[in-house]
Amino acid sequence: MNLLTKADILSARQRIAPHVNHTPVLTSETLDREWNSQLFFKCENFQKAGAFKSRGAVNAVFSLSKEEIKKGVATHSSGNHAQALARAAQLRQIPAYIVMPENAPKVKVEAVKGYGGLITFCKPTLAAREETLNKIVKLTGATVIHPYDNIKVIQGQATTVAELIETVPDLDLILCPVGGGGLLSGTALSALYFSPGTQVIACEPKGADDAYRSFYSGKWIPSENPKTIADGLLTSLGKITYPIIREKVSAIVTVEEKEIIEAMRFLFERMKIVVEPSAAVTLAAVFSKKVNVDRKKVGFILSGGNVDLNHLPFNE
Repeated sequence: MNLLTKADILSARQRIAPHVNHTPVLTSETLDREWNSQLFFKCENFQKAGAFKSRGAVNAVFSLSKEEIKKGVATHSSGNHAQALARAAQLRQIPAYIVMPENAPKVKVEAVKGYGGLITFCKPTLAAREETLNKIVKLTGATVIHPYDNIKVIQGQATTVAELIETVPDLDLILCPVGGGGLLSGTALSALYFSPGTQVIACEPKGADDAYRSFYSGKWIPSENPKTIADGLLTSLGKITYPIIREKVSAIVTVEEKEIIEAMRFLFERMKIVVEPSAAVTLAAVFSKKVNVDRKKVGFILSGGNVDLNHLPFNE
């Protein structure tokens, strides 16, 4: 059973259109020549609040009734969803209560504050995040908008690839990062409805490979002590996202840290775009030859650009 229909994704596009960017698709002649392929990069690093998360947050917040949002919204997030939800709440003029791990990147913390988000810090574990969020919800009565395990959030994220396919039809492959699986679930469903001949391959850091292990073992495996510079991909798959991914995604591949850094550096130096490590995992999968793109037409989701310019990994 599909939780989202084609009509749901089209209605989300309409709902969020006034509040998000229709992001560009960039190409690189250098890459196309080197890999004997046609590569297309969907630049969600140019999205409002710097990442695709704005789509899901805006869709979720603007789907709530006036009664439902009266006491505001709340979530836990290491950064991009936090920023996106704070901004979406600001658009509807309601409070956003954000639980962030104490080691969240400073650039993301400052952005949440800039959008008026009310931050509570906690220990950097999923248990601490959920416990702190539960306390805040009890105190405030705010509506929880989960970063990825929320059907309205997934519906919003699905619009990313609906746009990509409209811009570049007949893709052979779409490469998408995976953390909690909201973007990947939406990507897989959009591909199914708008370009059924397109395969979706997920890309994940080797140091946070719970989705890879869950996908191939056939049982949900949580993310425990992940170690990767791709801070947006640290979370476990959710109850909603995991079954969609098992059923609709063609494969999951993992990449090493050095490969992520190499891909990130290329995107900075050669394509002149600011991307965070989580976005670079897709190109890293090609650089490491985990995905064969020879003579193929391939879409890449560059998921975000919220990176601390004082701590670029290729300078450290």
